[in-house]
Amino acid sequence: MKLFTFAALLLSLLLAINAFAQQTSSSQSTSQVTPASQSAPNLEPIPPQTKTDFWDGDDPNLVNLVTHPFANKKYVQRMTRPIADRLNELEELTSENSRSIKNVDSSAQQGIQLASEKVNLADQHSTDAGIKADAAKLAANQASSRVSTVEQQVSSLDQFKGTAQTEIRFRPGQTVLSKQAKDALDQMAAPLKDQHSYMIEVQGFASGQGQAAIATSQKIADSVVRYLVLTHQIPVYRIHVLSMGNAPIAGDGTAKRIVGGRVEVNLLKNDLLTAAQH
Repeated sequence: MKLFTFAALLLSLLLAINAFAQQTSSSQSTSQVTPASQSAPNLEPIPPQTKTDFWDGDDPNLVNLVTHPFANKKYVQRMTRPIADRLNELEELTSENSRSIKNVDSSAQQGIQLASEKVNLADQHSTDAGIKADAAKLAANQASSRVSTVEQQVSSLDQFKGTAQTEIRFRPGQTVLSKQAKDALDQMAAPLKDQHSYMIEVQGFASGQGQAAIATSQKIADSVVRYLVLTHQIPVYRIHVLSMGNAPIAGDGTAKRIVGGRVEVNLLKNDLLTAAQH
């Protein structure tokens, strides 16, 4: 500030010297022109110049130079205040724009992060859904395979074929198995241990008439079934018993009736069902 004041004083001093020199030269010119004006009295005098500013009329001196507005600090501050206000306003606008840019950038970063998290979550859900879909597909294939197996087993339930036939003979009035009859039943039932998919058909025939023959045929058939169940642990549900009474023997096209009693034991196996179970 001192340097500024000194420069202002120096400038004012130079201007004062210049004005003083001009004033001196104009006085000399007036003194030289005076005789001519006396010789020409009819000319109008030159009007004095109007004082419009400090530099136009006031006599420069040290006091005027010091007290002039250009040398006043308050004057300078008053003249530069609008510029400072504009600068402050621009600074505030710049700061506000910077804050807005930071806020927008922060919001954008948060949005990008949130979108990335949602994408990752969606990928995880998609992967889980794919795994579950594969598991469901595998389960469906297994269920379809089981259904096919069950259908095959069901369709094979009635595919029983006779593989062995044993005939047990009884004398008239006899209902007890002989040793020969037991040996024949042992030979047939021994291989059935721990096997499945088989059935045993027992048909009893007896001589006589009507219900008496049917009752006798039932007794001799029951003796065969009792031996198979008690001796060889054949399940009862695998044995089918039928009392035929005095029905004729079929086979050679002639109707022959037996004397005494006879039991036919037929072993039926389902090879398709056995293969499916294995």
